[in-house]
Amino acid sequence: MSVKAVWPQGNMALLTQLEADSISHTSKGELYELYRNCSLAVLNSGNLTDNSQELLENFQSFEIDVVRNERGLKIELINPPQSSMVDGEIIETLQHHLYSVLRDIVQINVYQDQLTQLMASSPAAKHLTKQELITNGIFQILRNANALHSSREPNIAVCWGGHSIPQDEYDYAYQVGVALGLRKIDICTGCGPGIMEAPMKGSLIGHVLQNATGCRRIGLTEPSIIAAEPPNSMVSELVILPDIEKRLEAFVRFGHVLIVFPGGPGTAEELLYILGIKLCAENRHNPIPLILTGNKKSKPYFDALDKFLKNTFGPEIGRYYSIVIDDPNEVARLVTEGLQNSHEHRTLTHDSYCYNWSLYIPDLLQLPFEVNHENMAALDLHKDQEPWKLAANLRRAFSGIVTGNVKEYGIKMVQEHGPFVLDGDPDIIANMEKLLRDFIKQGRILLSQRKYKPCYTFKEQNKEKAEKAEKAAKSEKQQN
Repeated sequence: MSVKAVWPQGNMALLTQLEADSISHTSKGELYELYRNCSLAVLNSGNLTDNSQELLENFQSFEIDVVRNERGLKIELINPPQSSMVDGEIIETLQHHLYSVLRDIVQINVYQDQLTQLMASSPAAKHLTKQELITNGIFQILRNANALHSSREPNIAVCWGGHSIPQDEYDYAYQVGVALGLRKIDICTGCGPGIMEAPMKGSLIGHVLQNATGCRRIGLTEPSIIAAEPPNSMVSELVILPDIEKRLEAFVRFGHVLIVFPGGPGTAEELLYILGIKLCAENRHNPIPLILTGNKKSKPYFDALDKFLKNTFGPEIGRYYSIVIDDPNEVARLVTEGLQNSHEHRTLTHDSYCYNWSLYIPDLLQLPFEVNHENMAALDLHKDQEPWKLAANLRRAFSGIVTGNVKEYGIKMVQEHGPFVLDGDPDIIANMEKLLRDFIKQGRILLSQRKYKPCYTFKEQNKEKAEKAEKAAKSEKQQN
């Protein structure tokens, strides 16, 4: 048995007894499994995987414990991954990420308790909606992580994209990162591999070339995805949000410009999320620059995505985003322009430079969606609703597919009960099926499966299969 110890620094060097007990292996605290799994993911930083179940099974002997003593807090790691150590010591960056996990898991618990109490009894919260309380809670988590810098002007480009990408797309995202770094622009991603790593690495090089210090490479994740997508080796600041909806809200309130690179269902989920927000009339004057970009080889991906959006929402949806193919400098120019627009808008409206308070996010996009077979089948995927609502429901559908692909509980759910069944207008279902088929053909779904077995199916497909089976049975009966 290998035991390694690290000592948290700063405000995480001390915990209350209740906080320590809630994540302690010794006391079997209620948050222990969550804390253990997130810590294991951090210690696997830089290792390529997208299957949380596989990661957890490979390190069943790993344990972590929190020990309070006279000098403060000590974290004991039992059988940590060998890749997390150099000469028998835990890599320093990973130690800092472990402190981030400790900080955010404790904060998530506090956040959930505070939200419950505020909703139940606090007079100060009576004039606030549940959505406003959630937005304030996300702010508190980011502030507690020291991610919000009030003295800085808008300078954060959020980069979304897939973890399962070919090398040429990685190289292009890296070049975009260099172009942004040369303009001293900071990067925020989902903190995993692939596209989430490449622009961070490029931005770091760009900052170095400009002899600029303080390059920020922020990774935002959530407990159920971090084990499937461990932080990449470029992340300098790690923040764990309570769930996917709060993670997505943190991206759009914390960032100033959004860049979408090629990806799979998770990227489609992110794109539909921001389009749902942009389609709300309340946000028509709130600038949220959205740029879709990739190299020449990825043009078919963006053609398919653009076609899916226009077939689903109508051609006018195209005015909410720009598509740039194989031009990192043009992307950097649009980002710089977007940052300036954000600066001017927030100065005019007296909104915070570091947190977009004025952005309206409806409850359908903000409140957690519980992924299960019943809720997936009940999603409203029809056109007879406001466009933002359709985007929100489609976002939930893709979120369910991500859950079934990479999250431990989602993988088990599909293994036990079969694929999720989606239903809606025939043309929407056909467009969605075509887009997902393109993702599979292009290898954009999973790194861990050579031949991808879908965790979803469509009601129309099941109906057609049943009709074919019935015809075949009748034909066989007639022949006999």
